[in-house]
Amino acid sequence: MRLIRGATVIAVLALTAACTRSAGEGDTPEAGGSAAQQVQATSGAGGCTPEKYNGGVPDLDLKTITVGFAQSEKEANPFRITETQSIKDEAAKRGIKLITTNAQSDLNKEIADIQGMIAQGAKALIISPLNSEGLDPALKAAQDAKVPVMTIDRLLTTKKPCVDYLGWIGSDFVVQGQRAADAMIKATGDQGEVAILLGASGVNVTVDRTKGFKDQLVAKNSQLKVVAEQTGDFTREKGQKVTEQLISANPGISAIYAENDEMALGAVAALKAAGKKAGDVKIITIDGTKGAVQGIIDGWIAGVIESNPRFGPLAFQALEDFYSGKGVVEKTIISDKEYTKENAQSELANAY
Repeated sequence: MRLIRGATVIAVLALTAACTRSAGEGDTPEAGGSAAQQVQATSGAGGCTPEKYNGGVPDLDLKTITVGFAQSEKEANPFRITETQSIKDEAAKRGIKLITTNAQSDLNKEIADIQGMIAQGAKALIISPLNSEGLDPALKAAQDAKVPVMTIDRLLTTKKPCVDYLGWIGSDFVVQGQRAADAMIKATGDQGEVAILLGASGVNVTVDRTKGFKDQLVAKNSQLKVVAEQTGDFTREKGQKVTEQLISANPGISAIYAENDEMALGAVAALKAAGKKAGDVKIITIDGTKGAVQGIIDGWIAGVIESNPRFGPLAFQALEDFYSGKGVVEKTIISDKEYTKENAQSELANAY
């Protein structure tokens, strides 16, 4: 677990004792569940409050203001569907007025969306960044308007907490990659050639999931050999196309590490089209969608490391802590489970 600092020590230690589980254990709360129940760990300085944030912003009552949510990608992806619904559900539960936008995977649109929500009167923002960099015009607009920004999922890697944004809530993507490597070693008996379907370029998720996976193979002195890696952009269509190319160029590939479920399902389609049978190529993936978990049941996918998109409770709790004076910590790690052939059937209903 990461180092826990600041005013949240007692609360988070209590959460750890009551709620933190080892990989694959227990249930992950649904969107409307307690924010506390989803915390795996916190790190960094705490105590970001209105008087400290970016030179000071108005101290408002969260229940009387409009909050804006900027979604970065098309809600055709189950992760994004669940993420947005979690934000909407929690806003409704708390009686908070919410406006939402969707950038449709277009960075310039996300910038315009954020600027537009500020113009519509949003006094606080929750942002799921498309890229880890490039939102500067939108962040500047928020700073100028004294509108605090809470970030989820992808980290703004070159920006400062409590200056450019309040804090960040997401998964430990390096650990996800490590867990995927462990699952791959188990699924393959630590033998064979592996291809990696990389996520989108320019985001910390891809960098961290790749690093975690490769570093863990080295740390475990694995006999697996990574023979190819290519960007699949986190999409099913690109995952299928790239897999077709990779297995054609590297017929010895016996395992695929997909950095999200959509690419993994694209890989399954490519393997079926190539005449492969379920289990011929071991696939380990990250997300936790129903399609991928069903893939375990059907034998096409060997394991899934969850990436929990249910940020709503934690995001609004952060805004509440900000305005109440309790303060917001720099990083909050959300709890992720794991799906295996042993629990896939019983846990299918909990997948998103």
